[in-house]
Amino acid sequence: MTTRVRPWQFYDVAISICATCFRRVDAKIMFQDGGVWMHKRCNEHGAERVLIADDVDYWRRSRELFLKPSEMPKHFHTPVKHGCPYDCGLCADHEQHSCLTLIEVGDGCNLECPICYASSGPKRMNWRSLEKIEAMLDAVVASEGEPDVVQISGGEPTLHPQFFEILEAARRRPIRHLMLNTNGVRIAREAGFAERLAQYSSAFEVYLQFDSFEERALRELRGADLRSVRRAAIEKLNALDLSTTLVVTVKRGTNDHELGAIVDWALEQPCVRGVTFQPVQDAGRTEAYDAGVNRLTLTEVRRRILEQTSVFKPADILPVPCHPDAIAMAYALKTANGTLPLTGMIAPEVLIAAGSNTIRYEGDRELQQRLFAALSTAHGPESGAASLANLLCCLPKVELPQGLSYRNVFRVIIMQFLDAHAFDVRSAKKSCVHIVQPDDLRIVPFDTYNLFYRDDLERTRLGPILAAGSVQKS
Repeated sequence: MTTRVRPWQFYDVAISICATCFRRVDAKIMFQDGGVWMHKRCNEHGAERVLIADDVDYWRRSRELFLKPSEMPKHFHTPVKHGCPYDCGLCADHEQHSCLTLIEVGDGCNLECPICYASSGPKRMNWRSLEKIEAMLDAVVASEGEPDVVQISGGEPTLHPQFFEILEAARRRPIRHLMLNTNGVRIAREAGFAERLAQYSSAFEVYLQFDSFEERALRELRGADLRSVRRAAIEKLNALDLSTTLVVTVKRGTNDHELGAIVDWALEQPCVRGVTFQPVQDAGRTEAYDAGVNRLTLTEVRRRILEQTSVFKPADILPVPCHPDAIAMAYALKTANGTLPLTGMIAPEVLIAAGSNTIRYEGDRELQQRLFAALSTAHGPESGAASLANLLCCLPKVELPQGLSYRNVFRVIIMQFLDAHAFDVRSAKKSCVHIVQPDDLRIVPFDTYNLFYRDDLERTRLGPILAAGSVQKS
């Protein structure tokens, strides 16, 4: 008798959503041809097969090893009624507090990017009032106490007529780290603007859009050749030594061949503390192209970084324990003798046991102490590496020997947001990047916000699903 064997290895079951009608469907997770695949089927729209990761070993480690106890917000905003992802706000069934919370101050923008998840642009020059924005900030503080990271976003937030008043309002609240998400146009072109930003330099960071060195890629991603804008912005930020993270939206066949070059260039910029890579999320304007086929996964972005730069080894780019499915990180120090990767020297249990928001762990005392102890134990004087422990003193709010400071820190983060194709309830429940819903001040996971809650989607997309029943009957 011949044994019939499936061409894949079954790993797990999952709950997903149909990429066409957005109703919940059952799914299976399979290993095949070196990749992780999700197989799902909607009774109305048929089967869908989606690539989740192109590295089975890394994906399994992230799910099975990098797990930490869930950290809750101070209170939940919505009851569990319909089931994930239809109760966002945060509901009592969510498994992670807000590591990073976005405040969108409006929809207006001086660009009209073809990949904008928010469909912002010059035709949507509407701004939220300062009173509303302060209420949104208060909602984050009420939820978190002392929020780890709050990001002022848009549209293009620097265009808000009361932009600096918004920064002042944020400063009056107990926010540990404030970020400005910007395309850099005003920094590059307006005399004195960057200098005024620099007045907020303590616990403040510019999150600067920086997708490519090439005109073709920038026109495809941003609708304009922004090379001179990006360079001018970086020149000003370097001159002011204003902490900056470069954020790269990555699209297959467009700029995915430049990831290593961007890391190498960023390491040469005094103001740059790191690079964040975000594979395109199929939301907003990006729904016009087939992300099911053209999607880039976190593991593929990680692999391309490793292939394109010699700075990091595989052991240096690890899952972030608060949301290991969706975020990977590498930390390093920029020194006079070159770049020293740190993450690979630290056992995973050190990161997990710290109980910290590892997106912001350079500001966490407990984790600093654990890192210091780990490296002190691992490297004795005979190894010639005793100074490694001292190098960690470059982290903020620590006494700084040998002239080192936070400007020596360099981090690479890969942040992948869920879309309708790869949606997995398990991962959605662990989301730690959230956004304030402006109308009723709910704190909503960023992934599901773009799928169900942005603008009028709660009425036009989510409403019919709830009216019909959120889970299809098999």
